[in-house]
Amino acid sequence: MRIAFDFGAVLSQWPLLVTGMLWTIGLTAISALLGVALGVVFAWVRSHGAPWLKWVVGTYVELIRNTPFIVQLFFIYFGLPAAGVKLSAETASVIAMVVNLSAYATEIIRAGIDATPKGQIEAAASLALSRMQTFTRVVLPPALKKVWPALVSQTIIVMLGSAVCGQISTPELSYAANLIQSRNFRAFEAFIIATVLYLLLAMALRRLLNWAGPKFIYGR
Repeated sequence: MRIAFDFGAVLSQWPLLVTGMLWTIGLTAISALLGVALGVVFAWVRSHGAPWLKWVVGTYVELIRNTPFIVQLFFIYFGLPAAGVKLSAETASVIAMVVNLSAYATEIIRAGIDATPKGQIEAAASLALSRMQTFTRVVLPPALKKVWPALVSQTIIVMLGSAVCGQISTPELSYAANLIQSRNFRAFEAFIIATVLYLLLAMALRRLLNWAGPKFIYGR
């Protein structure tokens, strides 16, 4: 039996693929910025916050890290309306991705913070730096440098996980591929092309973050 592939039937729908890629990039950019920012705040709380606040953040981190992303997404999109909070598919996707990334980023960044030598902190105190100045200028930059590869990898995982958001009709890349194959019944070709595009996006994102980290985040 001879199987005939027709990738042209899928590539002819390139506007849908481009739109899906743009949505995937946008979701990833927003979730990376907000998720890592929250991760920094929560990591500081877990290392230096009040005991009750450490417990709250610790519970949040364990809850998110030990439940599937799709369950978190469905809870936000389908569960919250029962409490009177109605969100669009796009908004729910962003919130779910930010929540997920922030929990993982918290533990990654906390590991870097806890690895800071005590002597550096004591030297900052001897220079009369405030706690905030010590954290932002002495502790955080080297901590981020230590854990940057792990943060980059986690951001890529979240980007790839955005494919789940198509389940609630967010028009990202996997949703576009599924829509195309439902029109022309070329599922194999559609998802092969989507796989290649995800691979290219992941490789490009890793290169971008590995370049941006030392230049703008922890190398200044």
